[in-house]
Amino acid sequence: MSQTKNFNLPDLGEGLPDATIVEWFVKEGDVIKLDEPLVSMETAKAVVEVPSPFSGTVLKLSGAAGDIIPTGAVLASFSLDPNLPQRADGQDTGHSHGHAAPAAAAAPTPPPLPTAAAPVAAEEAKPAAAERDDAGTVVGAMQSSNAVHAEQALAVGGVKAVPAVRATARKLGVDLSRVRATGADGAVTMADVKQAAADGSAKIGAAPAAVAAPAAAAPAPAQMAAPVQSDARTPLSAAGKPMRTQPPGVVAKGQPEPLKGVRRNMARVMADAHSKVVPTTLNDDADIHAWLPGNDVTARLVRSIVVAAQKVPAMNAWFDGEALTRTLHAQVDIGIAVDTDDGLFVPALRNADMLDARGIREGVNRLREQVEARSIAASELSGYTISLSNFGMFAGRYATPVVVPPCVAIVGAGRARHQMTPVMGGVEAHKVIPLSVTFDHRAATGGEAARFLRAMMDDLALAS
Repeated sequence: MSQTKNFNLPDLGEGLPDATIVEWFVKEGDVIKLDEPLVSMETAKAVVEVPSPFSGTVLKLSGAAGDIIPTGAVLASFSLDPNLPQRADGQDTGHSHGHAAPAAAAAPTPPPLPTAAAPVAAEEAKPAAAERDDAGTVVGAMQSSNAVHAEQALAVGGVKAVPAVRATARKLGVDLSRVRATGADGAVTMADVKQAAADGSAKIGAAPAAVAAPAAAAPAPAQMAAPVQSDARTPLSAAGKPMRTQPPGVVAKGQPEPLKGVRRNMARVMADAHSKVVPTTLNDDADIHAWLPGNDVTARLVRSIVVAAQKVPAMNAWFDGEALTRTLHAQVDIGIAVDTDDGLFVPALRNADMLDARGIREGVNRLREQVEARSIAASELSGYTISLSNFGMFAGRYATPVVVPPCVAIVGAGRARHQMTPVMGGVEAHKVIPLSVTFDHRAATGGEAARFLRAMMDDLALAS
């Protein structure tokens, strides 16, 4: 009689309490071998491909695409095949099942995926020929680690694609089997999926073009346009669950949907930060009237934070509220708020004090690509010493960005504007950048925060 084994959702190495099913690579009744792809799971940081820990027949799959599975819960059940290779009991699988080992908790690490209060849009790579209003992502080169996290494109259902591409296709309603692949070895790329979504050539459920008779070529556009009635009411929610039919007792519109992935973790982190930090915010305007053409707003903001952090080390620090200890950092690692449709990512600009303007710009572009492709390593989303949120791309002057422990401070940059400034003999119109500095008043004094802000303003006032 064959042995039955349950596979519990592993921790996935990120310390998160749950993950969302993106795509099963098998179905119940299939035979799978050890370490073959079993399922892709979306966490707060990436789409992770989980291999099978057993060889045998799949008896049961717990949940469908879009379902949230708690860490440690049963993910799949198997009937082991003694004729196929099996992992020895106790052999490391690369994932932690259930609770993490006590040794892992011994070394204090910053919370996963710290988030900032105000989002930052990613900036397209453009030559800095003239002064530019910041296009959004505020920072970023990962100088300390040039290794780019890469995933292998695996063939599932005859289509080769990495898990991140499959997740994007699912969100956009794109049938991967109908997408023209341009990647290496016939793999479907992220660009292929987005192009197919834009031109509507590979919609899920749409009839293949080859099936249509020539006489039906004319009505085809109308047939394609029919499903695009997003405003039409449906008995199912966006998660595919049945809508309630009875009023909830209070006036409400729509159907509550569970937060998933990045947004789910963002909610947790924000609530945790709110309960642990004593925030205080200072606001002022940095006069950039003297700037020469060609200044990169992002690079200048980063440099000003570096200069200010070196003059006031208390703001470039970590604070442990339970032990009442403070760690001052010699290096300046800046967390960047990057806004996406999936939620807010905060990658780290390592050793910002060693980067020039060109290095920062190259880093910005690299971060943008990695975040959009969901290929950024989890290690790059934590461990920074101070944060920057540049919401001025959209709107707003001042803000109260959220300080996420163990960091002590976060800088917010608002939308640049012109204002009348008194000068000798009259007034002039000067361009200014609104700045907000929020700090944990348990770890830094108001005087330290004010001197930090002053140092930023003085550096930004320079011509270049």
